[in-house]
Amino acid sequence: MADGDTPQTIRIERTPGRWARLRRRWWFRVLAILALLAGLLVFAVWLLVARDLPSVDKLRSYEPQLPSYVRSADGTPIHAYAQMRRVQLSYNEFPPLLVRAYMAAEDRTFFSHHGLDFPGLVRAVGEGILRGKTPRGTSTITQQVAKNLAVGNEASYTRKLKEAILAWRIEDTLSKPQIMELYLNAIELGRNSGGVAAASEAYFGKPLDKLSLAQMAYLAILPKGPANYDPDRNTQRALDRRNWVLGEMLRNGFINQAQHDEAVASPLGTVPRQTPRFERVGGYFVEEVRRQLARQFGEKREDGPYSVYDGGLWVRSSLDPRLQAYAQRALRDGLLRYDRGRGWSGPIGKVQFEGDGWYSAFVSKNIGVDYDNWRAAVVISRDSRSVQLGFDDGNSGTLPESAAQMPIRGKGGHAFDAIKVGDILAVAPEGGNWGLRSVPKVSGGMVVEDPSTGRVLAMQGGFDSRLQAFNRATQATRQPGSTIKPIVYAAALENGMTPASIVVDGPFCVWQGAGLGNKCFRNFGNARGAGPHTLRWGIEQSRNLMTVQIANATGMDKVVDTIQRLGVSKNRLPPYLSYALGAGETTVLRMVNAYSILVNQGRALNPTLIDFVQDRRGKVIFPAGWRACSGCNARDWDGKAMPRPIVRARQVIDPMVAYQMVHITEGVVQRGTATVLRDLGRPMMGKTGTTTGPTDVWFVGGTPQMIGGLYLGYDTPSNLGGYAQGGSIAAPIFKEFAVPAYAGLDPLPFVAPPGIRMVRIDRGSGRPVQYGWPTDDPLSSIIWEAFRPDSDPRRTRRTANTEAAPAAAAPVQRKADRQGDSDFLQQQGGIY
Repeated sequence: MADGDTPQTIRIERTPGRWARLRRRWWFRVLAILALLAGLLVFAVWLLVARDLPSVDKLRSYEPQLPSYVRSADGTPIHAYAQMRRVQLSYNEFPPLLVRAYMAAEDRTFFSHHGLDFPGLVRAVGEGILRGKTPRGTSTITQQVAKNLAVGNEASYTRKLKEAILAWRIEDTLSKPQIMELYLNAIELGRNSGGVAAASEAYFGKPLDKLSLAQMAYLAILPKGPANYDPDRNTQRALDRRNWVLGEMLRNGFINQAQHDEAVASPLGTVPRQTPRFERVGGYFVEEVRRQLARQFGEKREDGPYSVYDGGLWVRSSLDPRLQAYAQRALRDGLLRYDRGRGWSGPIGKVQFEGDGWYSAFVSKNIGVDYDNWRAAVVISRDSRSVQLGFDDGNSGTLPESAAQMPIRGKGGHAFDAIKVGDILAVAPEGGNWGLRSVPKVSGGMVVEDPSTGRVLAMQGGFDSRLQAFNRATQATRQPGSTIKPIVYAAALENGMTPASIVVDGPFCVWQGAGLGNKCFRNFGNARGAGPHTLRWGIEQSRNLMTVQIANATGMDKVVDTIQRLGVSKNRLPPYLSYALGAGETTVLRMVNAYSILVNQGRALNPTLIDFVQDRRGKVIFPAGWRACSGCNARDWDGKAMPRPIVRARQVIDPMVAYQMVHITEGVVQRGTATVLRDLGRPMMGKTGTTTGPTDVWFVGGTPQMIGGLYLGYDTPSNLGGYAQGGSIAAPIFKEFAVPAYAGLDPLPFVAPPGIRMVRIDRGSGRPVQYGWPTDDPLSSIIWEAFRPDSDPRRTRRTANTEAAPAAAAPVQRKADRQGDSDFLQQQGGIY
């Protein structure tokens, strides 16, 4: 540029780069917008759908809902607490043909896909768009597992999307065998069964490994809807669908032609819907166990880490099935004996139905009778000569007029005339048809306990738990009557009296204050007083007048304290003399435990029905501090000396007093109000009881191996009849139990605690004798009597030097006395 020229601006134009040119393209902008929208869509899906799905860790640790199982003391299953029956198996425990049957029915390419059936999804979307249908029938087995785990059953596109996402995660997390295991354990197949193992028992009454190919194919059709293929109501439909599954198995090479043809020709082979047989054991017992478990762990998972209905607990109970059967039979027979001849008590239930709907209506009531060959049946029709009955297995029968002629209780007329359609009756086979039976109106409860541990071995709370859920062994509070007397007398023994103390059986009245006047007591049946007698005689003959005089002399505050220490009453009783005759209220379980404490030498016992509880992995979670029983599973265990934990119980009553009372109540069996038990031929203690009215009759007692107790009475206390007594009604019921229960058991004596003095006394006067020996005759005038050292009558006799034996014979006789006492006490475990 020359001087004076004007400067010029030079512009350099750059060529746009490739990225800049690309951004200016319209199609690139469209793609960018679509990508952004896709990202937003993915985020929205995660936010609205996938965020709440289970994590991978949760999938790995997934635990299905499992029922809690109760086992008896010998390990036998007796009950399952479940809203749905379920048995969890590992993949290797499923028969290979069963796995292939489900693949043929639900997902034939299960082992090759990654959790989704894409052709099926496309087809479902097309149906939804073109035909307006909700998406169904497109789920793989993995998707069904996802649905069972977390998604739910809602028929919507949102649910299918959740299903697909979770299925993809499951395939990334679990192996194919693990997924199939989850599926076969989780699917609901009807008849209250979850999983194929439970369904096998529900439909065929046998385990999976015993099923035929045809039966496996039937189970494989049930995920599509168990009600659609009910073997009783939709038999042909079920057969057609089962045969289709067999055809699919053949087409996919899972079975050969011969297997296919044989299975297609087979019937369904299902069994009627029924309650598992093992669940008929100890209905009242297992319900009491359930109550205790619910208080400890809760009923469902939301109540805590463990639960009764879906927590998979394993409960070892103290129930002895053999003793339970004897107790159940004895109490039922006793109730029926008392009730016999009183007329028909009416139907055991009622149900409403229309047309042929009686079966489902009847089954839903869950009413049954488990006594001998009795059965529950619903009246489905009737005419003037017979009644048509329907049973829970779907069968029917006839009740002719001639088999329903018992009178109606309290109303007159015949039962046949009062029977109506919809009534549920108790019936039994009779002459090729059915005969009417009457469930007794009177009821009662019975408990059997191990007095060395407090473990409850048997419990019966009424005639049948499916008819009467109220447990009279634990829930019914009744007056114990004369069964309270041994505890009253124990208070007297603790406070200075002896078994040989003389008490007057005579009139006794107490002043109750102005306006009330005197309260005069009387013996049972208004029996007249018998004059002075020993304390032992007062117990053996159950004399009310002697009891109130002893209680008055001891002090009712001390008597009430003893009653409280032995756990007879939940709340402390007022110190009124009437409570010494059994006016308070208690339960059978409390009375049996109180007598067990006496037999346990006064050591406290807590009656228990549960030995221990394990979680689903076998860890003991109850009771706290539980330790395994060393040696219980030893191969050389002979079954005779069962190892037991050391009992460290507090002393609630003097052990010598407890033994004195046990020894005295042995006399009740030998020559008192319970002599019906004497021919059992073994050392046995006990006491009968009859309450005012009489409204209840009792017996409590037993041997060192087991103590049992029961009462019989109406739920609404009513007069049983003047002839009703504990010795004539309750004691025979216990005897019916005891005869088979004690068979094979050694007749063990009650062991005396250290310090007890066994003295030969005259049974009538209570005075010690120098000559003569007790005999096996229960009415022998000379008996052994138990004394505490400070009340040994021989001490007084020797101090006063009042022995009157001939001089020459006395040294020899005294030596023989000492040797005889020593031999006897060595057997009893006491000290001379």
